[in-house]
Amino acid sequence: MTAPNTLTSAQLLRLIGTPNAPVLIDICIDEDFAEDPRLIPTSFRHPFRTIETLVPALRDRKVGIICHKGKKLSQGAMALLRSHGVDAEALDGGIVAWRDVGGPLIRATSLPKRGGLWVTRHRPKIDRIACPWLIRRFIDPDARFLFVAPSEVLAVAEKFDAIPFDVEGAELSHSDGLCSFDALLAHFDISTPALAAMANVIRAADGTPNALEPEAAGLLAISLGLSRMYRDDLEQLAAAMPLYDALYRWARDAQGETHEWDAHGGTR
Repeated sequence: MTAPNTLTSAQLLRLIGTPNAPVLIDICIDEDFAEDPRLIPTSFRHPFRTIETLVPALRDRKVGIICHKGKKLSQGAMALLRSHGVDAEALDGGIVAWRDVGGPLIRATSLPKRGGLWVTRHRPKIDRIACPWLIRRFIDPDARFLFVAPSEVLAVAEKFDAIPFDVEGAELSHSDGLCSFDALLAHFDISTPALAAMANVIRAADGTPNALEPEAAGLLAISLGLSRMYRDDLEQLAAAMPLYDALYRWARDAQGETHEWDAHGGTR
């Protein structure tokens, strides 16, 4: 039986990528982390001895504590946070159990600084909304986005220490029949069936030749509608995040499901 205030790997797998994902804090000691320097998506490292310094930032947030095997370090850190009123849980079995169930992991060396800047072309439609969704849901929930004139993206990236994406000349952009969403997945080595299915739809909706996913027509129509509803790109991004949350849940949980009219019982 799972201990109280404990989160299982199966439960966390269902939360990552959704708006309900907890703040994830990796407190593995350096020796254990050096053996496999990868992190659960959206998690960040922090020394277990100073976990209480995070309390002000964690109030009113759900928190998951990760150590190597889910024993003394995560149990102690979880209990300390709870003593301050933080809704904290320890990952049962730690990162070892997460690896055992095949949970996605990201190389720590590939991750940008937490809360950093990303920059792309203004007036986004599909890829430039899908990429921020992926970044916030799987890489950095605190990431900040700049939308600027296309000709200025690379210069703004240099002057403001931002990461450019979806623009000619950037590493994270279209290449070889793939879109920028694909480039992000490859760069951070994030591989799940749901994200792969999303990528197929996004690629087709974004106009990639020979990409013919039928769901792409709906994504394109709604994306174009959103771009007409909002003049402010950040407002458009905020409004579109639930759209990609829904696309992710379709890709993860509802592929193959249909919606038909039943003359006797209505829709089904």
